[in-house]
Amino acid sequence: MDSTATEITHDFPPFFRVHKDGTIDRFGRQPEFAPPSDDPQSPVRSRDVLISPVTGVSARLYLPTTTTSPLPSPPQKKLPLLVYVHGGGFCLGSASTPKWVFSHESGSGPDPWINDHVDFTRVFLGGESAGANIASNVAIRAGMDGLKVMGLVLVHPFFGGKEEDKMYKFMCPSSSGLDDDPRLNPAVDPGLPGMGCERVLVCIAEKDFLRERGWGYYEALGKSGWVGEREIMESEGEGHGFHLFDPDCEKAAVQLKRVASFLNRV
Repeated sequence: MDSTATEITHDFPPFFRVHKDGTIDRFGRQPEFAPPSDDPQSPVRSRDVLISPVTGVSARLYLPTTTTSPLPSPPQKKLPLLVYVHGGGFCLGSASTPKWVFSHESGSGPDPWINDHVDFTRVFLGGESAGANIASNVAIRAGMDGLKVMGLVLVHPFFGGKEEDKMYKFMCPSSSGLDDDPRLNPAVDPGLPGMGCERVLVCIAEKDFLRERGWGYYEALGKSGWVGEREIMESEGEGHGFHLFDPDCEKAAVQLKRVASFLNRV
């Protein structure tokens, strides 16, 4: 057997390892695919859409059935839109961009659900862990491109620290893997003061190893010159992503209620 097939050059548990020949092994059981459901009898309908045929980037759309109409014309009352990016260490799953969402603003975009049901004056970005990092960066890029979203929700956000993040550097070779990279540390991003949203909610957890970085982001945002409203909530006694591991617990419900209140505020 070729020794290069088993020689490991990078090892990043619990995510993946890389062999010298380029083979990548993912750790653990891969998440099962949960199919969408477009059943009109269900409280919420869902379906998958392809955003970029070139890269295969896709998104899953969710729509409350109470908004659908038996008539051919779209409903009169439109809904706020939350573009939510899941976590996964930047290497599990996929992410989408709201610049695709805003292509529907004129009512002639590629997806009828967005054309017919979205109120584009109430668009929100959100994410958890690495997804929160991506959502923050998208909000900054949106501001640079002249786009505006109503709010940004960051749940247990992942941001870089003083120690080199070797896994991130491997995935993004142009990065230093340190907090001088704006993608890892928005505080050094010159676009932060012009971030394209009106308000921000940061959710952190007391026992999360990323807690201090969440606080640091909140404080840096306040000092940056960004003109907007910022909020922070902390879940006592809980760790990173606790709401994913025990979604029925009391503190997960409290966190969800706070996020819902943030999104529903006029």
